[in-house]
Amino acid sequence: MTFAERAAALIRSRRHVFVCLLVALSVLGWTAAGASAWWIRDVVSGLPNTRDVREIAVMAQATTLYDTKGRAAFTIYKEQRLPVLLDRVSPHLVKAILAVEDQRFFEHRGLDVVRIAGAFVTNMRTGRAAQGGSTLTQQLARQSFLNAEKTYSRKMKEVIVAARIEKEFEKREILQLYLNKVYFGDGLYGAEAASLGYFGKPAADLTLSEAALLAGLVKSPSTYAPTVDLDRAVARRKVVLQAMRDAEVIDRNAYDAAVQEPVQLNDGLRNQEPFGQYFKEEVRKQLVERFGWERVYEGGLKVYTTLDLDLQKAAESEVSRGIEQIEQRQLRRKQATIPGDPLQAALVSIDPVTGEVRAMVGGRDFGKSHFNRVTQAKRQAGSAFKPFVYAAAIEHGFSPGTVLTDLDDPVWTPQGEWVPDDGHSTASSMTMRTALKTSSNRAAVRMLQEVGIPEAVTYADRLGVGPVPAVPSLVLGSGEVTLMSMATAFAAFANDGLVPAPLLISRVEDTNGRVLFTSEVQSHRAISGTTSFLISNMLADVINSGTAWSARREGFTLPAAGKTGTTNEYRDAWFVGYTPKVVTGVWVGYDTPRTIISNGYAAELAVPIWARFMKTATRNDKPEWPRAPAGITSATICRLSGALATDSCRDDVVLDDEGNETAQPMVYTEYFVRGTEPTTYCPIHSAYENRAWRVVATGRPGEHPVLAEVVQPPGVTGGVVTRPETSPSQQPRKPGFWGRIFRKR
Repeated sequence: MTFAERAAALIRSRRHVFVCLLVALSVLGWTAAGASAWWIRDVVSGLPNTRDVREIAVMAQATTLYDTKGRAAFTIYKEQRLPVLLDRVSPHLVKAILAVEDQRFFEHRGLDVVRIAGAFVTNMRTGRAAQGGSTLTQQLARQSFLNAEKTYSRKMKEVIVAARIEKEFEKREILQLYLNKVYFGDGLYGAEAASLGYFGKPAADLTLSEAALLAGLVKSPSTYAPTVDLDRAVARRKVVLQAMRDAEVIDRNAYDAAVQEPVQLNDGLRNQEPFGQYFKEEVRKQLVERFGWERVYEGGLKVYTTLDLDLQKAAESEVSRGIEQIEQRQLRRKQATIPGDPLQAALVSIDPVTGEVRAMVGGRDFGKSHFNRVTQAKRQAGSAFKPFVYAAAIEHGFSPGTVLTDLDDPVWTPQGEWVPDDGHSTASSMTMRTALKTSSNRAAVRMLQEVGIPEAVTYADRLGVGPVPAVPSLVLGSGEVTLMSMATAFAAFANDGLVPAPLLISRVEDTNGRVLFTSEVQSHRAISGTTSFLISNMLADVINSGTAWSARREGFTLPAAGKTGTTNEYRDAWFVGYTPKVVTGVWVGYDTPRTIISNGYAAELAVPIWARFMKTATRNDKPEWPRAPAGITSATICRLSGALATDSCRDDVVLDDEGNETAQPMVYTEYFVRGTEPTTYCPIHSAYENRAWRVVATGRPGEHPVLAEVVQPPGVTGGVVTRPETSPSQQPRKPGFWGRIFRKR
């Protein structure tokens, strides 16, 4: 019987067994075919097309912010990457990368068969995908399009994508792409960012030892980063140097020297940003609003800002110094502190003409609180609000020489009669100039009576600090405002009555230098130029001999003007002051309002910070002050009556609150808007010869930083404001005080 006959007989005798075996083989075959098809489908699905591969060179780039002098100040990024040409990368780094990652890079076409075979043997022996044989091209493919899982399907995808990359790019192009895309740990992408971030130098200047350390990070950046574990980084560096020696790209002497070289870390990329974080955040928000998140974080924009890094550093230094000094005073007084609510301070400095922000400090520590107390915090301004009401008064015909009388009379409110606290003076009458210089609360409320609350609210809105509450305490700063709005409002006094819009960004360009945005100076008129001149002239007295005299004590000597503000229970301390070129505002307080320090006036808390900063901000400025505009004239008046002075006025003396004679003259020269000058002579000294009249002595109101040459007019109108006489029966019917406050215009 032949073999075929015996086999046929066996099959017939065990037919059911062979049928089952055949079915099993068929199922196994189809299963294998299906699994293979599924695996192939898994490999090819989601692979990039040719267009995607060509766009691999388009990488997320950091947006760079420059200061007003063109210095790089900040970066905004999804990945901290600074593109660099291959020719600008140290040959040491190129050789180190190739030695440890892909020694046959210039020989293969994306795949290194020898390394793959070695990795395959190792993986089969361990039973898992523990080792890879990826070339630089495969790594580039994985970083650009794939994930980092160690599976055979992902490895096959690498092979396919790597082949496509090799087809689209030259070898040097691939190497440049790799060096710009690879992650080096600690948030640093690409050779240039890593070199600056770890060693404070560009990639072109790396030494052999530094290059070897960077090359060693590629395998496991989170493990070997020197900022994470320096010992591991050094050990890995030695491995790279040995690989370079084995590849004969360095000799023994170079190896020994590099192994022994100590690691000197120097973050030259991110240490540029210890200052100005509140400013950066404001710019970032504006950029995202205008251009969108993706373009800002990945588009490599060049943003030219208004910031002056030197002034920003000075601002932060003085704010920190001021806080420290106040806290030392608190310790000496054993003042209790509340954990989690530290003392805060803020500062903003702008150009009064353009509104360009030169420095911004939004708090004591951006890392602990991103809340910007320049732009976001709304606090009561205290007496710093008073110049706005006086500006409204001048706009309505009053003058610095206007005498405010009956200051002791109570003010009627719906809650009853009210006399504001006034710790600066007890005089029952004083000129507007003296009232502003001494920050008299009673005189300010008296002035509000004449101007009217609705009108004061209107001017506050024009100056950009509104809306504010329409109440009698409005003039004492009961409304809540931001420091930025106060700074721009005071800028109107230095800018001929124009309120500038604050600017943080000057110009934005794309990566190719194409201009995407250019800012324009925007301002609106809030008050006349004559009013701004008179307010500035009066506010100069505040610094020279008023509540902000401590600025002179700190050594600030340039002509300047400003106003202090201290709120109830000493919860807020303000000072906003300016020269013709710089307006700076300072605020001190707690986020949860409470007493800063007992009897802590702004003159002691906010003014010193302002003065020390302004000494730096105006270091190269000349002592300039605006000249009187065409609508301004002057007149020699009596300090007591506000009328034209007589010889008897000149012979009289000024007594202080204690009844002592002062050196202050009874007669001085005052500025007026033409048409509001007094035209009559002093009725007091004309009627009572040689009698000394007691007035408040508070310096020389007529003393100005720069005296303009103005022609004294032949005659004018009166200047005394008195409280009108009304009887109780007349008050409900006649437009008395309350009617004047709420009158409409």
